[in-house]
Amino acid sequence: MSRRPLIVDCDPGQDDAVALLLAFAAPEEFDLLGITAVAGNVPLALTESNARRIRDLGGRPEVPVYAGCPRPMVREPVTAERIHGATGIDGADLPEPVRPAEAAHAVDFLVETLLSAPEPVTLATLGPLTNVALAIVKNPAVLANLHEIVAMGGAIGTGNVTASAEFNIFADPHAAHVVFEAGAPLTMIGLDVTHQAIATPPRLEAIRALGTAPAAAVCGMLDLYGAKNMAAYHHGAPLHDPCVIAWLLQPDLFEGREMRVDIDIADGPCFGRTVCDVRGRSGRPANARVLERLDADGFFALLTERLARLPAGA
Repeated sequence: MSRRPLIVDCDPGQDDAVALLLAFAAPEEFDLLGITAVAGNVPLALTESNARRIRDLGGRPEVPVYAGCPRPMVREPVTAERIHGATGIDGADLPEPVRPAEAAHAVDFLVETLLSAPEPVTLATLGPLTNVALAIVKNPAVLANLHEIVAMGGAIGTGNVTASAEFNIFADPHAAHVVFEAGAPLTMIGLDVTHQAIATPPRLEAIRALGTAPAAAVCGMLDLYGAKNMAAYHHGAPLHDPCVIAWLLQPDLFEGREMRVDIDIADGPCFGRTVCDVRGRSGRPANARVLERLDADGFFALLTERLARLPAGA
């Protein structure tokens, strides 16, 4: 089986960190061309350095990391330290990264890589879509060499940052509008799915029992992340971003369907909402595969098994 060319665009964030480790643990499935960082859960200076810390933890020093956009396209920046802590990966306790970020801007890397890749590339997006949208705006020819975009973002139902909006879309809805209107094959993994991926105490203990440095970092992050989410979810934190990598590795864990998704970019209570035409009332063609259900036990079995493959570390 040939490896899937993959770029991960992210804003680490504890759940981004877990998603990156899951991607690093799949060298036979993914040809990981690079990681691009964007401002989101915390400012860009932290997201790009966090990506490099996680790269070291995952034992993949050869994977380049590119710093991207420090703010959304139009709106004022929003961050989520309330959930992810001041560093974005509180609880991991990781040393300074060994290798610096690459000199090129993430948007330039995306454009140049997509234009020159010998086969179509998959983009896994775990944060606001600013980098991806600006790559499309800068050179729309990149769309011809996109195999698909798999995006964590949005919701069919209610939001998690406002009554209507999920954080990644709310943080840059204008970028999301560009991406969802671009015509590239798109899979949306929203809160309806990720709220089924709950890191309950027994699931965390199975990871902790691995006894490795990556497992300890994951549990350290999720202990804090879970505590911050406990008031809302009672029995653990939802692992949003790892669902993207899990879908690419094992799509039979998920169920979904094609539908029309529009991004609300008008000021008001629905700003940043993904308007999902579940029943086809608009008569407009579908532009996304929207996932709706997850085999949570299978998801955590996959995550635990893959984390066990990473270098044990100190």
